[in-house]
Amino acid sequence: MKQLPLPFAPQQSYAAADLIADASNAAALAWLAEPARWPLGRLALHGPAGVGKSHMLHAAAARFGWPLVPVPALRGLPPPPTTGLVLDDADQAPDEAALFHLVNLCAEAGHPLLLAGRLPPSRWPVRLADLASRLRATTAVPVEPPGDALLAQLLEKHFADRQLRTDPGFRAWLLPRLPREAAAIAEAAARLDRAGLAAGAPVSRSLARACLASLLDPLPLFDEQDDYMTGTAPLSPGRGPLL
Repeated sequence: MKQLPLPFAPQQSYAAADLIADASNAAALAWLAEPARWPLGRLALHGPAGVGKSHMLHAAAARFGWPLVPVPALRGLPPPPTTGLVLDDADQAPDEAALFHLVNLCAEAGHPLLLAGRLPPSRWPVRLADLASRLRATTAVPVEPPGDALLAQLLEKHFADRQLRTDPGFRAWLLPRLPREAAAIAEAAARLDRAGLAAGAPVSRSLARACLASLLDPLPLFDEQDDYMTGTAPLSPGRGPLL
């Protein structure tokens, strides 16, 4: 009898202690450590989904005591800030005038403003000329796609956030087969979590093959090492067992 998965979102950790330092985010972390150095008091992190921008923004907000402004609620004339502000997904702000006023209010009050988006602010598709000018003047720091070591740690973190118990051998098998993107790592963990709950079964290679078919690299439907060990398939000529 299959278990119906309940639609509970995992408790993702944004704690600074869980932030994994890597060459891909070294520049961003260095800038975040010293808000006093930000030209015009503004800093924008940019990079693809899943590279840790939100994690760094949450960690900075907690460290400096700055509130996180909900982007969907950014409309009209914002109240004057009393401290620094953090705005994630700022490139998705629904009200350009409200974002413009927020930038000006922070500048007038001398409070830092930390932003994040997929692209550098100079490339955000804004129509308000004055806002575009402010965004072009904002210091932009890229967060690059993660390296091998960080991808492995991200996979472990996403599994831990979802309380998925896997052995190192499974993770070593899975990671090279996934796209080298942080977003793909997060998606794989989410799919495995849902599939495991629905099947009432632990995470396994067969479960991964079934629910991650569109993510995994095109490999044989069986693992040569598994079938070789059971004596059901010979190894391909000139090729060792898959790890």
